[in-house]
Amino acid sequence: MHQHRAHTTVADHQGAVEALLRSAWPVGTFDDGGSLPLAQALGRVLAADVHAATALPPFDNSQMDGFAVHSQDLHAAARLAVAPAIPAGSVPAPLARGHAAPIMTGAMLPDGADAVVPVEEAGPPSFAQADADGAVQLPATAAGSFVRAAGSDVPGGSLALAAGSRLTGGRLGLAAALGLAELPVRRRPRVLLLTTGDEVVAPGEPLPAGKIFDANSILLRTALESAGAEVIAPQASSDQPEHFLALLDGLLAKEQAGGGIDLIVSTGGISAGAFEVVKQALASQGVVFGHVGMQPGGPQGLGSYRGVPYLGFPGNPVSSVVSFEMFLRPALSAVVGAPALRPVVLAHLAVALDSPAGKHQVRRGSYEPPAYESPGTVAEVGGPSSHLVAALAAANALIQIPAGVTHLAAGAKVEVWLL
Repeated sequence: MHQHRAHTTVADHQGAVEALLRSAWPVGTFDDGGSLPLAQALGRVLAADVHAATALPPFDNSQMDGFAVHSQDLHAAARLAVAPAIPAGSVPAPLARGHAAPIMTGAMLPDGADAVVPVEEAGPPSFAQADADGAVQLPATAAGSFVRAAGSDVPGGSLALAAGSRLTGGRLGLAAALGLAELPVRRRPRVLLLTTGDEVVAPGEPLPAGKIFDANSILLRTALESAGAEVIAPQASSDQPEHFLALLDGLLAKEQAGGGIDLIVSTGGISAGAFEVVKQALASQGVVFGHVGMQPGGPQGLGSYRGVPYLGFPGNPVSSVVSFEMFLRPALSAVVGAPALRPVVLAHLAVALDSPAGKHQVRRGSYEPPAYESPGTVAEVGGPSSHLVAALAAANALIQIPAGVTHLAAGAKVEVWLL
């Protein structure tokens, strides 16, 4: 079990979260997800290796509209008799020596041919205009010219897609080209998401004085679902530890019949206040609460409850989202195979930034990609405060300022995670 120091580093906590999930989720934990039609499998993770039942291409075929020839008939420019045309999808007759067969792109190369001459290089440059003798003038050509060899893309029997691969459009296209209509996928991790706080009210309800609407539930729910998780998110818990534990125990028991819970995530109730419900409820259960040297998102909880891995995120909306992006999203990518990691780029700061000593700062930013002969730039949106939901909504990037860096001048290069 990872024990927090007073200020755990970001890298150490990232490693601890990944280690927690790996220990709780042995290899094969999610492989029972069944099979999905290709059109429904985008973004899912492949559960088993896929080997090519056939080569790609399955036969030598033409790369161009042109004339299929035997290259030795064209060691120099020559006139060849025109054979019957070969459309795509047909099985051609063997090509006799001294003949050239009009062939369409993708069509099977006939036996006896080993090259294709593009129609543009023929004399005349047309399929319809062979000369009066029924022949066509073609230039010298080398064996293999404009031929897609069988197996040049994927050899038959080879590993085409490895288990654990995230199913992108390109990988699904490869599966289709191999003749597969569906693929075995890993099931989605089932995450129990608990939002705490007597002060939060569900959106759409009346807002009494002193209360705020619950933004964390939808922020984290959408983050988890976009990362490939199935989310169970009940109404927010009160600030009574016994109520929190009763709710948690009841939900774990209820969900056990439906496959169980793979991960518990809570938001709020883990800091240094007098009503930190989650810390009060779980600290005696072996969960460790500490502080990561990061802003926002310093308070963090890590451990297991009733054998289920648990992560506690702070309650400020921006802090909870940054915690997810910095710790849980990369761990899910590493352990489960999805989601994809956030793209990381270097950008030039549009405006100077200051950062407190000893804390890794994660600022919300607006990233502009490189233009012609100019680098990409990023400007901070809002400020460092963890309550600025409007700034989070306007941001398309996270600006990473390492611990130990206290000032960055305008134009300085910074690491940026694209959202």
